Amino acid sequence: MESELQKRGLVSLELTSPIWERFYMASPLVIVGTLEEDGAPDLAPKHMVTPLGWDNYVGFVCSPSHATYLNAVRNGEFTLSFPRPGGVISASMAAAPRCGEDHKPSLDLLETFQATQVRGPLVADCYLHLECTLHGTWDVFGLNSLVAGSVVAAHVSEDGVRRPDRDDGEVVAEEPLLVYLPPGRYARVSDTQAFPFHRGMKL
Repeated sequence: MESELQKRGLVSLELTSPIWERFYMASPLVIVGTLEEDGAPDLAPKHMVTPLGWDNYVGFVCSPSHATYLNAVRNGEFTLSFPRPGGVISASMAAAPRCGEDHKPSLDLLETFQATQVRGPLVADCYLHLECTLHGTWDVFGLNSLVAGSVVAAHVSEDGVRRPDRDDGEVVAEEPLLVYLPPGRYARVSDTQAFPFHRGMKL
């Protein structure tokens, strides 16, 4: 007999392995900037990045064995650079593997500049940059950890700033967003519509 889930066109996934590569979800694509122990910049793309509450906290998921995690914990700070759609190659280059002497040659090709309030690199030609001090880490998500930061400086492109005299749709049209669709696709978002909020409703 057909189940209610089948009638609704739903497939139940096995939970014996991670489910996240069995479907698509929209995520930001962000380059996390930290400093190595010798002061060299390290850049790594992350897509599990989100605001943490309504105050100025933000977090990303990372393995505690990765240089990004180790650098953020050691230095107590990190940066987040949000590439434009045309910057997807920059994010890909930041993901290149390390080679001899634990160095990423591809990082030498990325233009960066110094953050203003923390020690760390910001990636050029991004529409949004956040500078963060470490708020805490939570090593309780299997092999991964949540790294949380307090935003101490934020920089947005002029075209990407929301203002009372600008239509929100025009803001996104003039400064399109890069959206990552794990496990391996991306999209350019420029056409948006206002959400039909019910009276008193907030997200």
